Amino acid sequence: MATQRSSVDRRRFLGAALTASAGLACGSLGSGVADASGVGVGPFLRTSKNRPRNIVGQGDYQYEMNHNWAELPERFTWQTTHNVAVDPDGLVYVIHEGHENKPDHPSIFVFDPDGRFVRSFGSQFQGGGHGLEVRVENGTPFLYVAAYQQVKCFAKLDLQGETVWEKYAPMESGKYAENEDTQRQRVWGRDRFLPTNFAFLPDGGFLLADGYGAFVIHRYDKDANWISCFGGPGPGEGTFDTPHGLWLDQRGEQTEIVVTDRAKHRLQFFDMEGKYLRTMDGFGMPANVDAYQELLMVPELHARISLLGPGNQVVAHLGADVERVTTGDSIRTKPDQWLDGKFVHPHDACFDHQGNIMVAEWVGTGRVSKLTRV
Repeated sequence: MATQRSSVDRRRFLGAALTASAGLACGSLGSGVADASGVGVGPFLRTSKNRPRNIVGQGDYQYEMNHNWAELPERFTWQTTHNVAVDPDGLVYVIHEGHENKPDHPSIFVFDPDGRFVRSFGSQFQGGGHGLEVRVENGTPFLYVAAYQQVKCFAKLDLQGETVWEKYAPMESGKYAENEDTQRQRVWGRDRFLPTNFAFLPDGGFLLADGYGAFVIHRYDKDANWISCFGGPGPGEGTFDTPHGLWLDQRGEQTEIVVTDRAKHRLQFFDMEGKYLRTMDGFGMPANVDAYQELLMVPELHARISLLGPGNQVVAHLGADVERVTTGDSIRTKPDQWLDGKFVHPHDACFDHQGNIMVAEWVGTGRVSKLTRV
């Protein structure tokens, strides 16, 4: 499918200042937890075997959370998980940043819907693995990968890991230092190319966020030729401070581009030509966006996932542990301090075919959780 998917799809087909972000402007949310008969029982439901189930969310949006979903073979290690995607067959793809000094170690792992390991590949992204999306084009699914740090590339692969094409800094944009496309070093700055995430366009093209480099959103055609860009660094509306993630919001009458302006703790909305429309505040370092039916999902590095319904009203917060994570010492490398049912740093999240949620967290030892809707 070379056209933009409906909001039902998304990946299924296909050191900022701390803020007081524990609540959004639309108000706080109650626990809304009920047992199988609809009777409130607190944070757990009971299974038929009388075992507690870890339930998060509110109202009609409750999920059973499993932090130990993915089974990684002993010969591999997690090295800071970054993004997650689901293909048409329900297989789950996870990319981690990887260690540059382990060049033969894969950075992309594939699991079945139950978390069993299927295959791995992507050693070329070690040390810089970041963005990951699945897109179906003319009936064939492909994997799109964005890599930063010393890798500084974006690529299209088949689902077995074979490279279709690999691209580097778009020098024709005029945004980058001389030789940024050929001398790919671990150098950061506003004149550097450090891509983070993709969004797919109805005409077969795509958008690419340079979330750590020039702070712009690049537009490419269906053949991966650069067309234009919008945004850039700055304090005002329509400019960014770490435009880390993005997606197309098709829930309303008009399709809009949503960009997570991460270090400003907000979402910015644009029309399809990149013209600024409006801003939504109240997030804690939002990292990416996904959509499913009436929902817009925002994983936030400040320890929660927000679900927005019609009119972008918050309908649920999932796994919130904002106050504990954003105060005191960092726990991202301390698994013994992580709590069941609570997130540390959600870096990416996507819906599967049934509306369940997969979450990859920016933690040193890696963590991929599955949230099954109840």
